[in-house]
Amino acid sequence: MKKSVTMSDIGKVLNVSTVTVSKALSNKEGVSQSVREQIIEMAHQMGYVYNGNSKEDGKETYYNIGILVPNHFMNETGNSFYWKVYQNITSSLKKHNSFGILELLDRNYKSHLPKIISGNKVDGIILLGQMDNEYIDVLYETGIPMMLLDFYNQDAKYDSIINDSFYSAYMLTNHLINMGHKKIGFIGDIYATSSILDRYLGYCKSLIEHKIPLRDEYAICDRDEDGLYIEFELPQDMPTAFVCNCDEVAYIFINRLKEMGFSVPDDISIVGFDNYMFSNFISPALTTVSINDEEMAEVAVTSILNKITGDNKKIGRRIVTSNIIYRDSVKDIR
Repeated sequence: MKKSVTMSDIGKVLNVSTVTVSKALSNKEGVSQSVREQIIEMAHQMGYVYNGNSKEDGKETYYNIGILVPNHFMNETGNSFYWKVYQNITSSLKKHNSFGILELLDRNYKSHLPKIISGNKVDGIILLGQMDNEYIDVLYETGIPMMLLDFYNQDAKYDSIINDSFYSAYMLTNHLINMGHKKIGFIGDIYATSSILDRYLGYCKSLIEHKIPLRDEYAICDRDEDGLYIEFELPQDMPTAFVCNCDEVAYIFINRLKEMGFSVPDDISIVGFDNYMFSNFISPALTTVSINDEEMAEVAVTSILNKITGDNKKIGRRIVTSNIIYRDSVKDIR
């Protein structure tokens, strides 16, 4: 992967911070004239390509924010939860007099830098949807301010905004147990994203607290390594209820159950996650978790803009709360 010259590279040569380099190159206050001239000269010598899109317009400064999303998170029908989050990000950026540039990452994204970064077209980046840890490290080394949105990894240096998947799935499973269910399955690839794993762990916590044994055959994978949905491998001893990792999977699964002759919720109860788009298609109406995606987007935007403007405030892992919408897809079998 060919690496372009970054503000971080310039800062290391001159022994100044990336924020100082950014201020100097964007003609902001907080840098002495002599240091500014040194930075500009070094940028020319090293072949740094200026971002000509962020500039002062009168008294207002606007920024371009790159939104990087792995392609498989944006399905062709436009019903993806991530499309909605992206729209919320761009709406929030507009309120802050800034702009969003979307770049979808294909299967080979780990072999090269995104074009919006290699071309120095953005002032900061929001990573939306789970990405390879080593690739995140590469993006971080470019020195461009960045945020993780709707996922996190084991490295504490990366700021991230997530919803409370663990607690929400815990409460969903508690609801099923309170309605008399003890044979409860989980549908989702727990290795696909941090949010799916958190939902599975919340499901496990509820079962453990209620002294209900965890059964390996009740954890059912829903997708392959490329994120494409696969056939459900269902156990012979069917559960009476399932926790689905998202509403789209719940929609697909309910249709599959109907094809097999099962009735929802008379035979099997179903709960989902997202409360977006697919929950409106499902009959009976789906009990699900409503994610505050607007707040997630707003927190991501304000945080990345704070980093760009020099505050560089670390927020760690910010959890945005969700709430459960109780509907008709769960049967009381007490």
